[in-house]
Amino acid sequence: MYDYLIDTHTHLFSEEFKDDISRVVGRAEAAGVKQFVLPAIDSGSFNDMMELAARHSNKCYPTIGLHPTSVNANYERELHFVKQQLEANSFVAIGEIGIDCYWSLEFIEQQRYVFREQLKLTIKYGLPIIIHSRNSFEEIFAIIQKFKGQLKGIFHSFSGTIEDYHTIKSLGDFKIGIGGVLTFKNSNLPELVKQIPINDIVLETDSPYLAPVPYRGKRNESAYVSIVAQKLSEVKGLDLAEVIDRTTKNALAVFRLKQS
Repeated sequence: MYDYLIDTHTHLFSEEFKDDISRVVGRAEAAGVKQFVLPAIDSGSFNDMMELAARHSNKCYPTIGLHPTSVNANYERELHFVKQQLEANSFVAIGEIGIDCYWSLEFIEQQRYVFREQLKLTIKYGLPIIIHSRNSFEEIFAIIQKFKGQLKGIFHSFSGTIEDYHTIKSLGDFKIGIGGVLTFKNSNLPELVKQIPINDIVLETDSPYLAPVPYRGKRNESAYVSIVAQKLSEVKGLDLAEVIDRTTKNALAVFRLKQS
């Protein structure tokens, strides 16, 4: 039995934590969260991510990738940076990658290209992926279809339907990332999660964003993944210990992490 939690998606290297990161990590550990996956954004935040991972080795695990909202006129340079870092460093995943149709469609064709190229890198390097899919399931499914059966990873901050979940499972070995939205009063996620097997779920915060109730609207942090775990146990009618054990087991398998 695993008796600790893993935050599979937390931006602890972001500016919002620069003044109290040690206390934030300490609070998370006090809440039973012992391992943290750091999803990359772009070259601008890369050094901060790697420095944090070095300070908290065997706790914080870096990934590499170009976030879809960071795809702009410099996308070729950023993609080259990703390729360079894959040659130079070790990462537990390629992510956070994908397509975002919520914020802007200005560089949507470039987003598609960058996503495809990074999927090729996941296959080349044998790494799992962390997928950002805001308002973009159809776009993402169309691209992943060409790599069907070759990919594994996580659909981060899942916001789709049960049909989307079944499509995801048909395309590769994917888990579903569940975070603070599960606790929101008007969210349809609880009803959806009832239909998703616990073996397909991993927990995340997406901190500093999407804090769960009762911290909604405030800065999110990794300690709050324990709140998500508690809510998941209520929604699925499972003992909290079982939720912790199964979701941690799932995360360890996806990222091939050693037990803490």
